Amino acid sequence: MAILEICAGSVESAVAARDGGAQRIELCAALEVGGVTPSAGLIAEARKVEGLTLNVIIRPRGGDFLYNEYEVACMEEDIRTCKRLGVDGVVIGALTADGDIDTVTCKRLIDTADGMSVTFHRAFDMCRDPQKALEELITLGCNRVLTSGQAPTAEAGIELLGKLVKQANGRIIIMPGCGVNSKNAAKTLKATGANEIHASARKSVGSGMLFRNSSVSMGNSDSDEYARKETDVNEVRAIVNSIL
Repeated sequence: MAILEICAGSVESAVAARDGGAQRIELCAALEVGGVTPSAGLIAEARKVEGLTLNVIIRPRGGDFLYNEYEVACMEEDIRTCKRLGVDGVVIGALTADGDIDTVTCKRLIDTADGMSVTFHRAFDMCRDPQKALEELITLGCNRVLTSGQAPTAEAGIELLGKLVKQANGRIIIMPGCGVNSKNAAKTLKATGANEIHASARKSVGSGMLFRNSSVSMGNSDSDEYARKETDVNEVRAIVNSIL
């Protein structure tokens, strides 16, 4: 059976991922910007959810993947925190201004991880030469790459994903992700030859607030302050059933 990883932004979502049959979560905050490092408190509470492998994204901010020294130092400290809290793996990524893998920064982060599993995240989809980048990640010692095949969705990136799986030849795991759902997960795995897949499987959950002040916004004025997205246990279960 293929491995399903769910991108989770809360303990509630972690439990739903586990109950739906996922084997692993990528714990993130601020999923609306692609995910940033969650708080130590969230990591510690998610670690208490039994039956799941816990990977944590190490990303200090949204936006691009070109980091300064302050940000790299922050990422190193976040990795140390993850190790202290018993996390299984970290999810990293850094690029140079020219769109190549920032091997110097990545080596620092991998060295700090010190034996934890390391996934290179979708910064890979922003690099200029994916074949070259893959070889560099293999040399660095990364365990897997999360990628949509440099396309808007993994389903649209099937051609490159299949090529990357062949190029990897078992030396690193290629994990398709982005836009994966119960309708296309099996197709994506079969067409690419991958044996791990990544999905968010989220649904909108309404707020329990009875009093609502609609004249004030805490962030983007277009956002709904009284709704959030959480992992849908039924969609997780449907994905698992589709890839059995």
